[in-house]
Amino acid sequence: MKELRIGIIGTCRRGALGDSYLTPEDKVKIVAGADISTHQLDRFKARIKEKQGYTPNCYLDYREMIEKEKLDGVFVTSPDFCHEEQAVFALEHGIGVYLEKPIAISISGADRILEAAYQHKSKLVLGHNMRYMSFVLKMKSLIDSGAIGDVKAIWCRHFISYGGDAYFRDWHADRRYANSLLLQKGAHDIDVIHWLAGSFTKRVNGMGTLAVYDKLPQRKQESEIPVDVTFNINHWPPLEQKDFNPVIDVEDISMINMQLANGVQASYMQCHFTPDACRNYTIIGTRGRIENYGDHHEDTTIELWDDRKGGFRLHGDATFRTPPGKGGHGGSDPAIVRSFFASLRGEGTPNSTPQAARYSVATGCLGADSIRGGGVPFEVPQLPDYLEKYQFHK
Repeated sequence: MKELRIGIIGTCRRGALGDSYLTPEDKVKIVAGADISTHQLDRFKARIKEKQGYTPNCYLDYREMIEKEKLDGVFVTSPDFCHEEQAVFALEHGIGVYLEKPIAISISGADRILEAAYQHKSKLVLGHNMRYMSFVLKMKSLIDSGAIGDVKAIWCRHFISYGGDAYFRDWHADRRYANSLLLQKGAHDIDVIHWLAGSFTKRVNGMGTLAVYDKLPQRKQESEIPVDVTFNINHWPPLEQKDFNPVIDVEDISMINMQLANGVQASYMQCHFTPDACRNYTIIGTRGRIENYGDHHEDTTIELWDDRKGGFRLHGDATFRTPPGKGGHGGSDPAIVRSFFASLRGEGTPNSTPQAARYSVATGCLGADSIRGGGVPFEVPQLPDYLEKYQFHK
């Protein structure tokens, strides 16, 4: 088996994804990294040296890395607003790309990435790791088995207790760089809704607001010192916090309604100042419904109701438990990383697809436009047939 030579663009935070789960059996070598921060490059070099026993080459310009290194693939794990430019450059150089979600922060950006991969026949795998989480896979299996009949409705409510730490202290709070948190956070859930329903959104409308974080003390300007966005349980209650991003103009409450092409009705709701964290899906079919309690952090319970009885029942007629796997995000990170390596070798089919990632972003973008335009509905533009059917992993 050929050893793969891999580079990383954006070496911190999710940049560790490419090397965190490697074993000698993977036959993968992280040979280079690119980052605009010398501090992060130093940390990257030390990390690879400790894990793999050699010092990788480091670059301040990702283009120089791509042009100088003989790479089989590259992880693009930089901030969302960099994805389009960096992925297109790598794809145009014939390099396979693992692209962290969201694929881009605009529909045109997502379409440009797909077009570059198609034109240059470069492999493209999207980082929608929720498609590898055990509880999502179990819900998908129950649906596909016919346990609840034909799916007719799906909704997801997402409580994000860490929103004030992770998304309103840095660039995520500025729509110039994030567009909307319907992308950074919602892209996962919209994608899962599409996958479980077996269809993509064709029409979307929404409502939402900036209810809390625009009322709090903000830093006067960005600092050269990286902002600490780690979860701090002592940052409570929200209205007593400070040191937020200089610009805050993304919503901290968002709700969108989706009409899917196959007739399924769906909704997604997120709130960034709740005291708890919860991602809860309800899927209703013609013969029953399923609902998850918990997600990838702990043992998750999936309840199935398929026998009619009067009154509310907390527990279903059948209960399924899905313990998390080993590794980040309940084992989904190592699984999706290895699907990228398999794709580079021409083996296997990833659970996620670039087309699905694009429709997730398109739904989020137009949902945000609807929120900001008084709730008016928008039709989601379809991909051209040649991109709709293309297999980007082959």
